[in-house]
Amino acid sequence: MTRSKILSTRPLFPAAREILERHFEVEYWTQARSISRRELLNRVADKDALICLLTEKVDEALLEAAPKLRIVATVSVGHDNIDEAACTQRKVVAVHTPGVLDDTTADFAWTLLMAVARRLLEGDAWMRSGTWPGWDLDQLLGGDVWGKTLGVIGFGRIGRGVARRAQGFQMRVLYNDAVRAPVEVEKELRAEFVDQDLLFRESDFISLHVPLLPGTRHLISRENIRKMKPTAFLINTSRGPVVDEAALAEALEKKIIAGAALDVYEHEPKVHPALVARKDVILSPHIASASVDTRTKMAVMAVENVVAFFEGRRPPNALNADALGLK
Repeated sequence: MTRSKILSTRPLFPAAREILERHFEVEYWTQARSISRRELLNRVADKDALICLLTEKVDEALLEAAPKLRIVATVSVGHDNIDEAACTQRKVVAVHTPGVLDDTTADFAWTLLMAVARRLLEGDAWMRSGTWPGWDLDQLLGGDVWGKTLGVIGFGRIGRGVARRAQGFQMRVLYNDAVRAPVEVEKELRAEFVDQDLLFRESDFISLHVPLLPGTRHLISRENIRKMKPTAFLINTSRGPVVDEAALAEALEKKIIAGAALDVYEHEPKVHPALVARKDVILSPHIASASVDTRTKMAVMAVENVVAFFEGRRPPNALNADALGLK
């Protein structure tokens, strides 16, 4: 019996590979550099399935180059790398990996929040330079977290996880989302639903947890940043283009806000050069979900969706299950 052919643009992890290789004929991209667009189009040409990351665009051109393709699995929660309409038109099912990274990402948002508030990276760099003269009263003064106001924009699973952790710091939690949370969730998390203007004006920390949509692109605009407190900090572990990086750099230069911590970028992997030069910005390389357990679970979830599809079952995390009449 001929086995379906799979292309994976990363080597994945042993647990995911074991499942894949049990069911399919698998080709992995194993070079240290990311697969080029030309190489991707060439290698996917005879494949029945593609396992990819956010960095690989699944668009009309790729689908045209891969006439046998039946399912695409992105090892990520975000899926704006996939043209769902084009996939549906060509009867290609698209899947992603939601849910498994929620707590890990919420943890990391707090890692960034604490580090930028207390100027941790500046202190670390000073110590490593060998020039620290010893303790003094006014060295690296940062902002308190305990008892402050946290604004959460996007109150899905990750946003709620961030709010839940704020209870340990006795913070006031404000949130904004396109859909208000149930009353019982607000009570459990001691979170108050407010409009964005109020959230921008009253929050000491703003943490972003929205998907990338036309309405969220450049949500953190020059206008909205100007509403923030001069002592406030911005945290982004959602999607890079949610933040207008030029506007953020300008705001930091003019001390309109106190600092920012970013894990994702508007033109990833590039970062606005004015942000790179600043000490009041923490820049991490898209690692909010980067724990061994979580990234392994993500890869396994993607693989299990592919297996389900070829076994005639509905992939649990299908984005466009109607592509093949699946319900």
